[in-house]
Amino acid sequence: MSGSKSEGEEEVVRYEERGAIAVITLNRPERLNTLTEPMVQGVADGIDAATASREVRAIVLRGEGRVFTAGYDLVSGDESAWSSPYDAPGPQRREGAWDPVRDWQFMGSNVERFMKIWHCPKPVLGEIHGFAVGGATDLVLCCDQLFMAEDAHIGYAPSRIYGTPTTMLWIYRLGLEHAKQFLLTGQAIDAETALRIGLVSSVHPAEELSTVVEAHAERFRHIPANQLALNKLLINQAFENMGLRTTQLLGTLFDGMTRHTEEAYRWAESFSEKGFREVIRERDEPWGDYGEKQRKTD
Repeated sequence: MSGSKSEGEEEVVRYEERGAIAVITLNRPERLNTLTEPMVQGVADGIDAATASREVRAIVLRGEGRVFTAGYDLVSGDESAWSSPYDAPGPQRREGAWDPVRDWQFMGSNVERFMKIWHCPKPVLGEIHGFAVGGATDLVLCCDQLFMAEDAHIGYAPSRIYGTPTTMLWIYRLGLEHAKQFLLTGQAIDAETALRIGLVSSVHPAEELSTVVEAHAERFRHIPANQLALNKLLINQAFENMGLRTTQLLGTLFDGMTRHTEEAYRWAESFSEKGFREVIRERDEPWGDYGEKQRKTD
């Protein structure tokens, strides 16, 4: 099966089956695999295809190029490029007006597509190299197991301005103390810390990561598919009983609120005044992480 196409004839998400495993690859490396509507849909379509495949027993989610994904594509700044199932009749909106229900619907549509990973009856393994930032974590934390390159970082930098996690699996994967430690500050989590706090299953040299993940995925073929599905459903149900869906609803609504404050408007407007990289640098400079850490070591 081919992947999702949008930009020219390039597949922005590649899908391939290799015997007992399916590999879904974010394929927009020139833009650090930043998430667009076709990419989110491509991942969802890949999960559907792997779910329907009789041969596939496990799924690997990874990114092409030097990072897994840098999160949502903020550079274009065009929310109209995203689909929304909500388009209720109403008056022509004045400039700057915000429709919270429409916003909730379009972000909620992304959450539902990310959560296809959660609901998939087959194990989905997330492969984090380079970094996974912001919206990337809404996606990858839906995976059943995470494997990380030893030089990689993960974090929700939009905690500092312009976002809250929408799938909000941080609290369920980390617990109260660590969730507050990393969500109140947006601090980057290195691989050693991610392993220590239980966020990832294992850490490996970057050049060995894909081989290790695929080998682990292959081993699932030795377990009956119905056994895997029932155990995954049982584990997931325990977290849904803890209010996961309610938390996601609030996370998605609050995300919209944080993008429509006066502070958020001024922050987004500064992209054209200072340039995207400089605005991001100023956001992260007090914490010395993400691109700022790399800049200081170069």
